[in-house]
Amino acid sequence: MKRLLAALLLVAAPVFAVTPDEILEDPALEARAREISKELRCLVCRNENIDESNAELAADLRVLVRERLVEGDSDPEVIEYVVGRYGEYVLLKPTTTGANLLLWIAGPIMLLIAGGVGFAYIRARKSAPDAAAEGLSTEEEARLNDLLKD
Repeated sequence: MKRLLAALLLVAAPVFAVTPDEILEDPALEARAREISKELRCLVCRNENIDESNAELAADLRVLVRERLVEGDSDPEVIEYVVGRYGEYVLLKPTTTGANLLLWIAGPIMLLIAGGVGFAYIRARKSAPDAAAEGLSTEEEARLNDLLKD
């Protein structure tokens, strides 16, 4: 029973990440804050959003998001503000512009290049003469016989 309770607490731990003192009184603003928080990466936990993270930095970011919403910022303005302070790494889904565009297209381009090289290699092997079919020359046979006699 204790193990079951411990497992349930581990699964439910992200639910308790947002503390009651962080929650906004306005349900609409709170819902917006939750949606924005799901798009921002916890810089301590790496691939966990700040809404689910229990780290202190994630709590600070959640408070920052809520402060900006209370001040009247739109959702994109809040995200832009956080990115301006912490860099684009804070986004769970990075943008596909600028230098990131190169990273987004590098994988498919490398896959196409590797496929082309593999295709060319296989095609070249099919058209290459078969060395085994030619057999050994008389000099090679004599050398082989000498080696086998010793």
